[in-house]
Amino acid sequence: MERFRNLQYPINSDIRDETLRIIDDKGENVGILTKAEALKKASEVELDLVLISPSANPPVARIIDYNKFLYIQNKKAAEQRKGHKTELKELQFKPNIDDFDLQVKINRAKEFLSDGDKVKFTVKFYGRMLNNKQIGYDKMNVIVQALAESGEVEKSTMMEGNFMVTYMKPK
Repeated sequence: MERFRNLQYPINSDIRDETLRIIDDKGENVGILTKAEALKKASEVELDLVLISPSANPPVARIIDYNKFLYIQNKKAAEQRKGHKTELKELQFKPNIDDFDLQVKINRAKEFLSDGDKVKFTVKFYGRMLNNKQIGYDKMNVIVQALAESGEVEKSTMMEGNFMVTYMKPK
């Protein structure tokens, strides 16, 4: 049966080294064997010879079930990715937003920052509002000051076309 081959972990006949340090299926160190002897031991217990550490001197190989080994490796990788999840949440408003509504946006941003997410604040300018950019800068300053304990500014306030944006990340 042809099995999926992972280039990171050569198995059985794909191993090029002639002498290997072998660890058996119980986790015990067998010693240094030739590739042919190691393959014979692996076939006796109907398992695979997997090269675990090719850079060691001599390289280390284990006698294990290759599919189970790949399954465990994928589970570990998924678990690591699970802890590093960060999303970018965006909160949009106009420069003439009321103070109460702005406070609602600030409270929502505090929730996002406490969850570990980054927050992008966007002020949309329409028509003549672009003549009064200072109002947008003032609103952004209020937000940054209110969120100073929850997060810090990743990218300061800047204009992108008709939008004024500020990025904040959790502390």
